[in-house]
Amino acid sequence: MNDIITVCGIVATEPRHLVTETGIAITSLRLASPSRRWDRATAAWVNGATNWYTVTAFRSLASNVYKSLKKGDRIVVAGRVRIRTWERDGRGGTSVEIDADGIGHDLAWGISNWLRVPRQVGDGASGQGGLRGVDPRTGEVPDPAAEPGGGRGADHGTEPGDAHEHASSEHGPDGDADAMHGSPPLGDDAEPAGPSEHVLEQDAAPWDPAPPLDDHDDHADHAEAA
Repeated sequence: MNDIITVCGIVATEPRHLVTETGIAITSLRLASPSRRWDRATAAWVNGATNWYTVTAFRSLASNVYKSLKKGDRIVVAGRVRIRTWERDGRGGTSVEIDADGIGHDLAWGISNWLRVPRQVGDGASGQGGLRGVDPRTGEVPDPAAEPGGGRGADHGTEPGDAHEHASSEHGPDGDADAMHGSPPLGDDAEPAGPSEHVLEQDAAPWDPAPPLDDHDDHADHAEAA
């Protein structure tokens, strides 16, 4: 299943991070995505059912997620969704997993300060031997003679795997189809252990839309206008 989805929700577990023997960074977390519905009895928006996802990021995205997110953060995730069934200790169920292409804070709920991470733009960074990397800000090809170190590995902050940008065409370690292979275990339960209310306690969305029009009132308004 290669459907691409975008989900808004709450980080329900602390992100778990590891680096494989081949230097691939992997970060996993559980995402709670509560729905909102209009309660006519109370004339207010209330939380409906909550969907749960296991989100996994790889390479530079994984490193940035681990350094940027914590439990309780409101985020937006875009990536490839996968549905799988599981069995353990006589129990079974279905889990929904997202191999993330992009993750960021949901700015409808707060403020986030973005910081660019240095990336390798020297020879071979583009994945084509001998070609120099392109500056992501200007689209220009840097002149190696004008950069310290000749433009090869000048960014000392580059992490393993950063030379190969995370892209939608490469999911999982080494671009494997099984993107969850080697990811930090989060368990197969539909929800993380313990009550979930503490990650959903801020139930008043700052961007709640206007309440839906009642069909009867809507027809009455049209009749008066006529």
